[in-house]
Amino acid sequence: MILVIIISMRGRMMLNRALGSGWGVLLPGGILGGLMFADLSIDIWKAIIVSGLLMTSAMIWHKQLRHFVLLPSCVALVSAMLVIMMSLR
Repeated sequence: MILVIIISMRGRMMLNRALGSGWGVLLPGGILGGLMFADLSIDIWKAIIVSGLLMTSAMIWHKQLRHFVLLPSCVALVSAMLVIMMSLR
């Protein structure tokens, strides 16, 4: 209810920001979900995690890329969850 009041008071700009951040999670999740069926080894998944973390730390300091920092951080997060699921099997 409070979110509806805030959106109506601030206009559609806040709603666009909330939906825009969803793409930063859905896009890497979809790509990594497709890579999951490629049957990659755990070492390759660990390399994907490390590259995601390094790209996140590099993108934080860049003025224009800072707005897309959610993409590589979600790549690292989803990859880490996949490695954990693979190791539990």
